[in-house]
Amino acid sequence: MTKEKAIEILEKAGQGHVMRGFDDLSAEKQEAFLAQIENINWSDFKLIGNDSNNARGEFTVPPAIELSEIAERKAEFEAVGLEAIKKGEVGAVLLAGGMGTRLGFDLPKGCYNVGQTHELFIFECLINNLMEVVNKAGAFVPLYIMTSEKNDEVTQKFFKEHNYFGYNPEYVKFFIQDMACAVDYDGKLLLEEEGRLATSPNGNGGWYASMMKAGLKGDIQARGLKWINVFAVDNVLQRIADPLFIGATILGNYVSGSKVVRKVEPAEKMGLLCLEDGKPSIVEYYEMSKEMSEAKAEDGSLLYKYGVILNYLFSVEKLDEIVDNNLVVHVVEKKIPFVNEAGEKVSPTEPNGYKFELLVLDMIHMMDNNLAFEVDRNYEFAPIKNLHGVDSVDSARELLQKNGVVL
Repeated sequence: MTKEKAIEILEKAGQGHVMRGFDDLSAEKQEAFLAQIENINWSDFKLIGNDSNNARGEFTVPPAIELSEIAERKAEFEAVGLEAIKKGEVGAVLLAGGMGTRLGFDLPKGCYNVGQTHELFIFECLINNLMEVVNKAGAFVPLYIMTSEKNDEVTQKFFKEHNYFGYNPEYVKFFIQDMACAVDYDGKLLLEEEGRLATSPNGNGGWYASMMKAGLKGDIQARGLKWINVFAVDNVLQRIADPLFIGATILGNYVSGSKVVRKVEPAEKMGLLCLEDGKPSIVEYYEMSKEMSEAKAEDGSLLYKYGVILNYLFSVEKLDEIVDNNLVVHVVEKKIPFVNEAGEKVSPTEPNGYKFELLVLDMIHMMDNNLAFEVDRNYEFAPIKNLHGVDSVDSARELLQKNGVVL
């Protein structure tokens, strides 16, 4: 894109202010800035002030396989899942674009050391979990690691320095998540610095579109992948490419599956898997009425009890079908650092604008069906959101030790 074309587009959109200081930039920075402008998704801006995304349908209980049934059918599920892995039909995607800021850590979150007597990094915990499956199946699972512009270089260097924690690097590929620009409350683009738009990763629902943009469709096809297990970086007990989960999903003729844990009490802050107007869906805890959150099943347990842990299995065929059908874009209020007209950096203490995000819960809603696959939270759910307290480094270390991991 040329400077003249960028000015034309920006002026037409009422965003001419972002070109201030352009001529003072180096040729390299000018080129990068023009590329940012070329990639702006202007249709997102039309969503500001539109609350139609918040309208929800009628909720009902989703199809689920509980722990007791999984135990009874373990051999059956595992055999089917292992066969799919051996055939090379299963890949995994690690969502690792975040930084360890909330942990007081200035590197990617996956680089955080949870060890006490020796080094044990979050990335290492996840690779160790995946290696258990690799050893059982006798086959490596292709692993795609989604980074962000801010942490890609450091993440790739970290894996190389640690020899991929014993994983075969031929089966590991990195890709950068798409970025979305940020605007103030008037819909005006914010600048992170002179000659650079304020941007952020486009949400956890943008992972497959980002893979396609990174040119990984060819790799998926060449490997013959039929299933992709997507999971978050911050759950150190996450079981990845779990043969039981894969087998149950395949045998049940589902196109997707969600690992879930049973809520401990009605007000627990978890997204819940359910059916919405008959289609698989996730309802956030703050969207639930008191009546819905406390409703009881015949056996006395909570009616809506399956909390998602961001571990999903998707049919590649179905992903290809939905990737071009635009996912719902969510407009989210955020605190967005920016530079003002005087070139001064501002770090707001209150929300000052909007970011645009895609959410994986919308991908679930676009699936024909979805299996709720219950797992034991003491065995598979140790999220690290904070340094101390609930869902923290402390609680994760305690659960790791309970599972026999030496810290």
